[in-house]
Amino acid sequence: MKKVIYSLLVSVILASCGNDSGSSSETKKAKGNVYYGGVFRMNEVEDFRNLYPLSVTEVTSDRITKQIYEGLIKQSQDELTILPSLAEQLEFNSDATVWTFFIRKGVKFQDDACFPDGKGREVTAKDFKYCFDLLCTASPNNQHFNATFKDRVLGANEYYQSTIDKKPLAGGVAGIKIINDNTIQITLSKPFSGFLNILSTPGCWVFPKEAVEKYGADMRTKCVGTGPFQVKSVKEGETVVLERNPNYWDMDEFGNQLPYLDALKFSFIKEKKSEFMEFKRGNLDMIFRLPVEMISDILGELDHAKETNAPFEMQVVPAMSIYYYGFQHQSEAFKKKDVRLAFNYAIDREKIVNNILQGEGIPGIYGIVPPSFAGYENNKLKGYSLNVDKARKYMAAAGYPNGKGFPKITLQTNSGGANRNLQISEAIQKMLKENLNVDVDINILPFAEHLEQLESGKALFWRSGWIADYPDPETFLTLLYGKNVPANVSEKSYLNTVRYKSDKFDTLFTQAMHELDDRKRMDLYLEADQTAINDGAIMPVFYDENYRLLKPNVKNFPANAMEYRDMTRVYLEPKVEQKK
Repeated sequence: MKKVIYSLLVSVILASCGNDSGSSSETKKAKGNVYYGGVFRMNEVEDFRNLYPLSVTEVTSDRITKQIYEGLIKQSQDELTILPSLAEQLEFNSDATVWTFFIRKGVKFQDDACFPDGKGREVTAKDFKYCFDLLCTASPNNQHFNATFKDRVLGANEYYQSTIDKKPLAGGVAGIKIINDNTIQITLSKPFSGFLNILSTPGCWVFPKEAVEKYGADMRTKCVGTGPFQVKSVKEGETVVLERNPNYWDMDEFGNQLPYLDALKFSFIKEKKSEFMEFKRGNLDMIFRLPVEMISDILGELDHAKETNAPFEMQVVPAMSIYYYGFQHQSEAFKKKDVRLAFNYAIDREKIVNNILQGEGIPGIYGIVPPSFAGYENNKLKGYSLNVDKARKYMAAAGYPNGKGFPKITLQTNSGGANRNLQISEAIQKMLKENLNVDVDINILPFAEHLEQLESGKALFWRSGWIADYPDPETFLTLLYGKNVPANVSEKSYLNTVRYKSDKFDTLFTQAMHELDDRKRMDLYLEADQTAINDGAIMPVFYDENYRLLKPNVKNFPANAMEYRDMTRVYLEPKVEQKK
């Protein structure tokens, strides 16, 4: 066995940046010139859907729960590298199929009424075994099996099927074993290059059996984790407040117990312009993404303030995210590849980025993987650009010359999204009419209902997006993996919502997952990506760039390509220090 201490496995670079709070909570200086106290206030333009780890599938829920729950490992806030979390050490064998994790002693679940005395108990390997078996259990509340342990962990598929048959196998998943109270071992069926990345996702977080037994479906808002913050209050559609976990296990390099902040407050203002005005008034400490109609004004204000005291700081990074439109491949309208290709070539992506987004994005001229991954050579891909003649030829080849005979379709989008969702939908509606003579209606739904429609296969043509769960192209390509499509058309498809199936794609994708040589793996991913492009699997529209505004006294909060937020070490510097 090869023993690896995390500090030898990854390099950690701590970066810092600024913000000004306005919080009524007082701050107190600690060792190392950091400060305790304060309430960090941020906003989400969409309501959360579900805070139960196995049901976290959208970004708002993910950003909230990442502060509450933890797993064996996590990612760094700045470089997105693998860091230790509840496992302080690991071992793996020569072909990286047997992984042994050594769990920290003394880590406790947050205090909660689910425990007999209301006091959180110590986390053991038994808790991880329980949660991992639950991850491999068929349930409407479990939406993470396909993206995590399926086809990867030894015995995971068999145990999942046994739960469908209502005859769960004794002992749970065969490849997950408790060695002792603080050691758990996971055996893979084949080498998998992204296994540690998988363990950082919500499906692999730990929570107590007592909470499941007490709250059941109410774990949607009743959260019991080990993280730096715990739930204080939830007012759906208004606020979620997380307070400091006083018994959190981690400490900084100066011996200060983490976290530094007293609380986090999430609000749910739906309009980006209103959100920005709240930020200007000092009622928010950060905003993510700018209101497109105000971008030039904001940039002008920041440029003007360069020689004075800037009222905020802007952080800009290329994002590991894609904004795309999905086709329901099993529908009459989009089962023909020529129709999907016609739609792709009928869209002017540069016009959308320049005119609607005011340059805040990169035209989706490649495939499903954004051009923000080191070593992934998107420029080798032959993607889509506006070509009306080609679009019309494909439409004619599909049997719909000049759109004749093609049914009127509905484009489904969700409310929110800084108005850009509707604006882009209207632009695409116009382009499809002008270039293909296709009539498109637009239907706007609340986000939760929108997700329900596309996951259940009821939407035919819809707006979608994906932010990386971890920094690897696999997290995007898995959205097109045929084995993630349920056999029964009436079942929900949580990952491959377009229900794309290609034997060639699946073969390349599977080979890449088991390839340990990074260069060969990336080449296989590129080939799979090109296969999906050639099939018109989706309609890429643009790749995001992350714009974030911070008040000047927010510290230890670097931006990253995933907009991954770990608030454990963020602190607010008092205004008096800013003046100095």
